[in-house]
Amino acid sequence: MLEDVPRDPFADDPNDPTAALGELERCEPLTLAEREEALTDLADVEVFRSLLEPRGVLGLCLDCPECGEHHYFGWDLLRGNLRQMINHGRPQVHEPAFEPDPAHYVSWEYARGYVDGVIDTEESR
Repeated sequence: MLEDVPRDPFADDPNDPTAALGELERCEPLTLAEREEALTDLADVEVFRSLLEPRGVLGLCLDCPECGEHHYFGWDLLRGNLRQMINHGRPQVHEPAFEPDPAHYVSWEYARGYVDGVIDTEESR
């Protein structure tokens, strides 16, 4: 079950425009290393969210290697995509964010650095 991803707006629609595309190909399950990496990423996203969301950060901005553009992912969509990857070997198809304000998103590297700074500050007390 995909509790963390938005419901497909065309689910149960007999006129679903994607029906002409056919069924998605089955994909191979993640390797143990890929699964561990996805689980680590999921844990990171939870920490990032817990520290950054109260500061007004809505999610992460990720560079897309396929199109070369930035993609903006809210926290729930990130979590849902990672769980989908872990459980089914690929992320859920989703709509891109609608006119996201880049000022409300940070890169993975920024989020990681922020968490590291919080940890360093706590350790130095």
